[in-house]
Amino acid sequence: MTPQPNPQAGAAVKAADRAHVFHSWSAQELIDPLAVAGAEGSYFWDYDGRRYLDFTSGLVYTNIGYQHPKVVAAIQEQAATLTTFAPAFAIEARSEAARLIAERTPGDLDKIFFTNGGADAIEHAVRMARLHTGRPKVLSAYRSYHGGTQQAINLTGDPRRWASDGAAAGVVHFWAPFLYRSRFYAETEEQECERALEHLETTIAFEGPATIAAIVLETVPGTAGIMVPPPGYLAGVREICDKYGIVFVLDEVMAGFGRTGEWFAADLFDVVPDLMTFAKGVNSGYVPLGGVAISGAIAETFGKRAYPGGLTYSGHPLACAAAVATINVMAEEGVVENAKNLGATVVEPALRALAERHPSVGEVRGVGMFWALELVKDRETREPLVPYNAAGEANAAMVAFGAAAKQQGLWPFVNMNRTHVVPPLNVSETELKEGLAALDTALSVADEFTS
Repeated sequence: MTPQPNPQAGAAVKAADRAHVFHSWSAQELIDPLAVAGAEGSYFWDYDGRRYLDFTSGLVYTNIGYQHPKVVAAIQEQAATLTTFAPAFAIEARSEAARLIAERTPGDLDKIFFTNGGADAIEHAVRMARLHTGRPKVLSAYRSYHGGTQQAINLTGDPRRWASDGAAAGVVHFWAPFLYRSRFYAETEEQECERALEHLETTIAFEGPATIAAIVLETVPGTAGIMVPPPGYLAGVREICDKYGIVFVLDEVMAGFGRTGEWFAADLFDVVPDLMTFAKGVNSGYVPLGGVAISGAIAETFGKRAYPGGLTYSGHPLACAAAVATINVMAEEGVVENAKNLGATVVEPALRALAERHPSVGEVRGVGMFWALELVKDRETREPLVPYNAAGEANAAMVAFGAAAKQQGLWPFVNMNRTHVVPPLNVSETELKEGLAALDTALSVADEFTS
C-alpha cells in the first residue's frame, strides 16, 4: 500500500493523544509520540507519508508482520460467527488454538491456560508454582523483564522494577550468565556457565531450598539485551530445580513462536520446563493473547482441586482465532525456517561486519531473528556508550543514534546502551539488507561519542 499524506488528520490524532492518552513507561510531558496512519508487512507510515522499516516488530510481537490477510480474514470470520463467549465453555477457536500450541511446546506441556498477555501469564505461572509446591519464594535474574503487573514487575531485573519494589513480593534476584559483562570473572563460556550455576545453587542454599517455589528465567532474555545462555546453563538449571523440588518456569513471551528460529527457544537447548509462558508472537499481537503451558505434574495438582485463578477474557474467541490463523500461516509459509535461515546467512554476517567497521559496537549476539548490538564508548574497557539507566543529557548518545536511524527510514528498538535487531520473521532478504544499511549509517552517529 502506498502511504497517502494527510497532515491535517495526523495533527488531529496527535492532539487527541496528547490531550487524553496516558502512555506507559513515560514522563507524559516529555514524550512526542509519532502519529501512525497505517502499516503493512514489515513497514508502517505516518500521516506525512513517511514510511519506516520496523526493526522492533511492534514490541517484538508482529512476528508475521502487519495486516497479514489470512489473519485479518480469520478475525473477521470469527467476529461474524461468535464474537465473544465466557471462558467456562468449550469454544472451537479456543480448543483449536490450545491444540496447535500444545503440538509445538516441548515435553509434556500439553495443557494451556489462556491469559490476556505476557505479564498475567507470569502472574499465573508463579501462582501455580506456589500452590503446587506450598512454598513462598521465587527466584529470577537481574537483567530480565517479565511484565508490568505487580508480581511480574517484581520479578523483573531492570530499573523499571525499582519504583514498584517494596521487597514484599517474595522475589530473590540472582546473576544469570552474560560473559561480555561477567559477574563471575569468567574468561570463557564454559567458566561463565559453571560459575553462574554455582552462584545460583549457593543462592538457593542460603535462601533455603524448602522456601523456594520457582525459578523464573527468560529462555533468551529479550529487553535486557538478548543474552543467549551458554551451552549447558539451562540444562544445569533444570537439574538444580529437580534436585530441590523447585518449579522451573521459562518465559518465552518474546523468544517464542519462531523468534529464535525455533518454535520455542527451549528447543535450542533441549530443555523442558515445568511451566512456560507465552504471548506476543502467538498471534502476532493482532488481538491480545497470552498463556501458560502446563506440565502433566502441575496440571494434576489441579485435577480435583480448583485452580483459584481466571480472567474474564481468558481464551477470547477473536484472539484465539487470530492465534489459529497465525500458527497455520507460520507453518504454511515456513516463517520459522525463514527466521533461522536469514538470521544465520544475512543478519549475523552483516552485524559482525558492522562491528568491525564501527568502534561503537562492543559485541554482537543473538540467534534467529533475535539480535542485539552492545554499544560502547570504549571497546577496550567495555565502558557502555551511556551509563546504566541513563536519562536526559547522559543519554544523548543513544538519542542521537535513534534519531539517525529514523532519519534513514528505520525504526529501531533502543534500550539503554543496546540496539536490538528484531524485524518481522517473514521479512524479505531485500528488506533486511535495506534495514541493515540504514543501521550502518546510524552507527556512524554513535561512533562520534566513542573515546
